[in-house]
Amino acid sequence: MMEDGIMKKYPKDVVIHILLRLPVKFLLRFKCLSKTLCTLIQSSTFINIHLNRTTTSTDYNILLKRSVKEDVERDKAIFSFLSSDGDDYPKSIYPDLDVPYIKSRFSISHDLLFGPIHGLIALMVPTTTILFNPSTRNYRLLPSSPFHVPKNFTRLVESGGFGFDTIVNDFKVFRIIRVYTEDRYGYPEMVEKKVEIYELGIDIWRELDYADQQLSRLFWSTSSMFYKGAYHWITTSKEHEPIIFCFDMSTEIFRNMKPPNTREFSNGTLHSLLILSECLSLTCYPCLGAMIDPTTDLMEIWIMKDYNVYESWIKKYTITGLPTESPLAVWKDYLLLFQSKSGYLMSYDFNLDEIKELNFHSLSTKYPEL
Repeated sequence: MMEDGIMKKYPKDVVIHILLRLPVKFLLRFKCLSKTLCTLIQSSTFINIHLNRTTTSTDYNILLKRSVKEDVERDKAIFSFLSSDGDDYPKSIYPDLDVPYIKSRFSISHDLLFGPIHGLIALMVPTTTILFNPSTRNYRLLPSSPFHVPKNFTRLVESGGFGFDTIVNDFKVFRIIRVYTEDRYGYPEMVEKKVEIYELGIDIWRELDYADQQLSRLFWSTSSMFYKGAYHWITTSKEHEPIIFCFDMSTEIFRNMKPPNTREFSNGTLHSLLILSECLSLTCYPCLGAMIDPTTDLMEIWIMKDYNVYESWIKKYTITGLPTESPLAVWKDYLLLFQSKSGYLMSYDFNLDEIKELNFHSLSTKYPEL
């Protein structure tokens, strides 16, 4: 091909630096332009450089994970690629992409999306984890855990996460496991918890010894995110008080942070973690009922100006009557993306106090990542 002949005239490092400066949408198109470009873009050299490149504040791209009905019995997971492309609202920039290995009757509520972290996304179900590079659209299926429990015991994946260890310069996937057996009356009884960690660079699972650490109770759907080298969940303490539970990816130590003093709602209170103005942020909102009372059903958004400093929590926004099933992400620091009760992707403009329905629907919209 003519394109191959032209590209072969330039040194490989020059071609790589040219490609790194191109928008992602052109990079994906170039994979189909020539065999030489496709091989280069998919090479480990290019992938490693691309993962470590600095993302600028002008990169307003979103990877939206959705679950849609494949047939009566099965659902499938798909990725939608969104970008502002100069507009105020995100729009689709590529055809939807089916996610391999994730097809199940339970994929709607039993898959979690983590990232992006240094350019990689992790998608996890209790028994399977895949890593995905949105720029090259390459997937990697992680090996199964080699750890098992004795007969008559049951393993349950309580939660998991994905992050980057800056000390060893490697990606890590971890899972928190509850081990159960039956008591003398036949009821499930938890025996112990286990923490399993996978390191991408050495391609191996290992168990973490956390004997002197206290693990908070987590659930598979608990709001969570990776930030400042640690994985964070919003959960409750033994005294049923809200806490932010953290796992440091480098030290592999668990710790707690105190959230702000948020309000309580009569029909139940929900919390969700976000990133706003590059700060760890917390949303507090009522359980979505049949009716929303705009005078009492308020959403609060708090930001922690100084990380891990309780006194730096400030209330940034108070929003009235927002019919959200689940806050998802803040885009460009002024557009809150959330899932409506009907499954549509919605946006709320902080500046204009305006709600807009975006043209994306799923059975249960999953967390968009910026």
